[in-house]
Amino acid sequence: MATEQTPTALRRALAQQLAAARALSDSLFELATPSGLFERPIAERHRFIFYLGHLEVFDWNLICHEALGAASRNAHFERLFALGIDPDSDSLPADTAADWPSPQVIGQWNAENRAAVDEALATAPLSGWLHEGWGIRMTIEHRLMHAETLTYMLMRLDPRFKVTGPIPSVVAGRSAPTAAVHVPRGTVTMGLSRRDAPHAGWDNEYERHAVDVPAFSVSKLPISNGDWLSFVEAGGYRERALWAAADWAWRERENISHPAFWRMREGRWQWVAMFGEVPLPTHWPVYVSHAEATAYARWRNARLPTEAEWQRCASTITPGAQGNFGFARFDPVESGSSPSGDTDLGLSDLAGNGWEWTSTVFEAFAGFEPMPFYLGYSANFFDGNHFVLKGASAATDATFLRPSFRNWFQPHYQHVFAKFRLVNEGGVS
Repeated sequence: MATEQTPTALRRALAQQLAAARALSDSLFELATPSGLFERPIAERHRFIFYLGHLEVFDWNLICHEALGAASRNAHFERLFALGIDPDSDSLPADTAADWPSPQVIGQWNAENRAAVDEALATAPLSGWLHEGWGIRMTIEHRLMHAETLTYMLMRLDPRFKVTGPIPSVVAGRSAPTAAVHVPRGTVTMGLSRRDAPHAGWDNEYERHAVDVPAFSVSKLPISNGDWLSFVEAGGYRERALWAAADWAWRERENISHPAFWRMREGRWQWVAMFGEVPLPTHWPVYVSHAEATAYARWRNARLPTEAEWQRCASTITPGAQGNFGFARFDPVESGSSPSGDTDLGLSDLAGNGWEWTSTVFEAFAGFEPMPFYLGYSANFFDGNHFVLKGASAATDATFLRPSFRNWFQPHYQHVFAKFRLVNEGGVS
């Protein structure tokens, strides 16, 4: 634990973690060509060039400016690269490529920011916001979160604007609907304790509390592309009764008729992998928005799990479990491929291969307090229109596998690596 480390050992550990996170984000930017950095493959997101500056200015703003009181170095850049955007299709960014500085100019500025952050990490008192490395650790996690964002943006990037790489092999065939597993009633612990671990996570992870979870049945495996193909062929995207009013309006407005990771080529469905398209991998988990997942659940006379139910499932994961996370690969793998990650109840793939949607609206736990160095990190999204995701994807760093971590997105965002499974009090058929 950080509290058991000497200041010197803590500084060394944080410097190593920051260096590793920087190396990862640098490697992802290198997958885009120079002109590709100005592309916006997802309309609801900034261009790649924004993130090139954002990661460094976030670190500098939090550590050097906010925590240590350093004077502004470039007010224009600090504003330009300060804030990302919530992916909301009703308020798309309207900038052009010409509005941004060149990668060379940003690169020089980034190098100066990194040098300032490194000096602060080596010499600044580990007190206040930096107590036990808290603020520094959060900047590292922030960078790792954006590494995942960059990964799914790269998957959407036109191949003309990125380097080539290996295309995954796919075994054809359609998977059968997954079996259900009975989860007995039990109590699950949610969140972190501010008394015991005050500097271990983000504000929405506090305060720790217990939840009694009634018995339920849940899919052993997440819903697969093969399962979803049946929904598409049955006309699920055209069945108004399956969709909530706002979700149907979104589907109609955006002409949504299939997952964002699917493409139809010459009458056959293809999967958009990082470095090319492959025949639809029916045994891989399907990645869809919360709205799509909810419609599918209604089609199956089931529902999505609550956050507490999902946590109840994950509470029996064997310590040290393996799975498809941590950037070992860019693409998912066949569901159930990591049996060492199965829970004691026999549930597969809770740790990796895709985040998992829950039906729980993202809101504060009782006792919530915003972080002093990032007041709006969570509070800005307690709006009733974001849903909690749990788990991890192939592009999720292992640090986010802690049980308390909560991801969230609005319901109409199709691009995140998000799978789901079904719950039914009477069993999932």
